[in-house]
Amino acid sequence: MLNAAVIERRAVVPLQPAATHAEAARTEPVRVALLGVGTVGTALLERLSVLSEKPLARRLRLVHVANSRHALDANNGIAAEDVAQRLAHAINVSALDQVASTLAGIGNRIVIDATASEAVAERHAQWLAQGIHVVTACKLGQGTALARWQAIRAGCARGDAHYGDSATVGAGLPLLRSLRELQAGGDRIHAIAGVLSGSLAWLFNCYDGMRPFSALVRQARDAGYTEPDPREDLSGEDVRRKLLILGRASGYALEADAVEVDSLMPPELAALPKSDVDAALPALDTPLRERYAQAYRNGEKLRFIARLERGDDGAVRARVGLKSLSPVHPLAGGAGTDNRIAIWSDRYRDRPLVIQGPGAGSEVTAAALLDDVLRIVNS
Repeated sequence: MLNAAVIERRAVVPLQPAATHAEAARTEPVRVALLGVGTVGTALLERLSVLSEKPLARRLRLVHVANSRHALDANNGIAAEDVAQRLAHAINVSALDQVASTLAGIGNRIVIDATASEAVAERHAQWLAQGIHVVTACKLGQGTALARWQAIRAGCARGDAHYGDSATVGAGLPLLRSLRELQAGGDRIHAIAGVLSGSLAWLFNCYDGMRPFSALVRQARDAGYTEPDPREDLSGEDVRRKLLILGRASGYALEADAVEVDSLMPPELAALPKSDVDAALPALDTPLRERYAQAYRNGEKLRFIARLERGDDGAVRARVGLKSLSPVHPLAGGAGTDNRIAIWSDRYRDRPLVIQGPGAGSEVTAAALLDDVLRIVNS
């Protein structure tokens, strides 16, 4: 009888509704995988450590960290300040298949791509379709084949996931956000022009025709301003990818070969294996000295400019290359690694909207990545 009474009392206790996936997403920690622990990834870890007591940052749980060789997994979290030591002694081999399995389950999940890896960029659309948000500084996702850019858009829609790309152009300057918000308000983008490479901005802000250009390239590389292989910058390839990203964000579905590029590199430098590049950099010195001397005689400045514009016929033309500009030209200003971008639209037809600020460096890039992460958490 006692057992029956107990059963009866239990039967009349109201049942609590089961937690929904949405409720779990709001209450569970946000699990994060960090891919790439180079200069940008290390700066991001340092920033995470500093901000660990902030309310939003406290919700982040770093559960997977990987470089090109090794990986760490810990469901209970990895302290940002412990990553370097633990990764140095890790025995697990890094594999991209680990990422989705480590992040499997409900709740918000974010992959931070701080690499320059083609293989990682190829996975962006797949992760997004699985409901895993992606935050990246890598331009290989949206700045290469149009089909990959379209797959990323489709992955966002299918997985109801966000793609944080602020760090891909302008190291977090409000470029992509501004273009998207203008269009969301009914504006149309007619042209974009600017200095889109922080490394090339720094090089031509510093170059005076006296010091060898090759020495400045080495200095920029060692400071982390250039891509790991500085030919990515010198060739104009990095700027081409950025212009593609901006153009596609402006509503123009450009094919990868739609941008004409005037490279700074002589053919012999372009053909070398990466290990031989440093010794061959002096091949840049004579051509750049001649370009500088000509601009100096005309009272002008050298700037590496990207431009995209929609003609009256509806055709879109895009080009990147070295230009000689008057000192009073809107794009001739700036200092250091400053990017300087002008946007013409219905709203800004006669006088463009100009956005300027640091466009290179591990700290500003890491800050842009973390800003995107926290925006996703906050949303």
